[in-house]
Amino acid sequence: MCLWFHGVASVDYKTALVNSLLYYEAQRSGSLPTNQRVQWRGNSGLKDGKDAGVDLVGGYYDAGDNVKFGFPMAFTITMLSWGVVDFYGRFSETDQLSNALEAIKWGTDYLMKAHTQSDVLYGQVGDGDSDHPCWQRPEDMTTPRTAFKIDKEHPGADLAGETAAALAAASIAFNATDPAYASQLREHAVQVCHTLQLQLHLLYCSLKTVSWFDMQDELLWGAAWLFRATHNRDYVDFLDDALNSGGIGGTRTVFSWDDKYLGSQVVVAKLILDGTFADQQGKLDGYKDRAEEFICSCIQKGSNNIKRTPGGLLWWQPWNNLQYTTAATFVVTVYSDFLAAAKASIKCPGGVVQPSDLIAFAQTQVDYILGVNPKKMSYMVGFGTNYPSQIHHRAASIVSIKKDPTPVTCQGGFDSWFNKNGPNPNVVETIKTLLTNVIDWKKEGMSFTATDNSLLEKWEIWNHCCYL
Repeated sequence: MCLWFHGVASVDYKTALVNSLLYYEAQRSGSLPTNQRVQWRGNSGLKDGKDAGVDLVGGYYDAGDNVKFGFPMAFTITMLSWGVVDFYGRFSETDQLSNALEAIKWGTDYLMKAHTQSDVLYGQVGDGDSDHPCWQRPEDMTTPRTAFKIDKEHPGADLAGETAAALAAASIAFNATDPAYASQLREHAVQVCHTLQLQLHLLYCSLKTVSWFDMQDELLWGAAWLFRATHNRDYVDFLDDALNSGGIGGTRTVFSWDDKYLGSQVVVAKLILDGTFADQQGKLDGYKDRAEEFICSCIQKGSNNIKRTPGGLLWWQPWNNLQYTTAATFVVTVYSDFLAAAKASIKCPGGVVQPSDLIAFAQTQVDYILGVNPKKMSYMVGFGTNYPSQIHHRAASIVSIKKDPTPVTCQGGFDSWFNKNGPNPNVVETIKTLLTNVIDWKKEGMSFTATDNSLLEKWEIWNHCCYL
């Protein structure tokens, strides 16, 4: 975890970091490698792409489902890569750099496969309509594995922008260890951006699963990461034009897989703080201003502070709240490094904030997630001794195919496993902290006024977003 990197150690952050990277091995689709550490998983999805005559084997399943959604998958890779890029040396110090890069590469290998032609990008395999009524482990899938793509006739600037961001960010992460692979990633990123994103920037994604908001955030996000990867000033011009036209999203209230405005604001702010944009003479300062306004609101020193639970956890909504909490915590943590390197601080409405203040606040959020909360429960499954045991996750909730190869049917999975009153048979060292839902899935309407102790009956994993 980022806090372990900062020498803050009230909780065993190193173990949390080690365990969090294992989550991605539980999500793998395709032919698993010999060094696979999550042994209860097996090969799956080996014919993905066959219906379209292309090879789409690999990548990651989405959350507890068996669909491969390219849009949130790409965001996950962008965030994993961001963590490695800006905490590279610290990953190396913890001996987790190779595991982090492996997790990124499993995703980027697939994303490059999905970019089958210069103007074709596959963005989805399978669909939720058939997957969600079926409870099967990935190795038994009998649901359709239909492949969906974007191209000139079926545009999707949001998917293209996010995929370009993922490949660009990953290229920076691999620069030191595998420059040839990094170059390959950059080439795909630039091509995806130019042939799919910029040409089709007025059109929304045509896949069955679309971005719920607009696509301008993906365009900015992609441009910010492409500049960091290529240093091509055309991307700076794009960012400048967006700012001048009022198209950078204003002050955001959330950072997520479907709202990346804040991400681009923070990346640009970093480049302002480190002097990269000194020649812009303050023209891009609007990005930094908006980023810092969000951070001020997170740490309760803004003009529109983000809500917190009675126990102190940042709170957005009942459904899958921790994805927003952890994404915001990542931003606060990485920004503390940016400020420290620049010997800078933030002037919030509630007072001047130093880098150390940001780390202290981030620690409260991470500690809460790892067990320092009213329930004294860790929301990282496998971390500590008291954590959720009935995760909404197909592969974890059904006996491993290696222990019992008897096929599990769609309905049989519900009858024998989903509705079973007992702990899941399979536990990764963690089923990822960042994405564990802290709300009873049957009580989506629970209000913010509920006490922290009441938010703890059944549990959901949602792998749409980020890495901390």
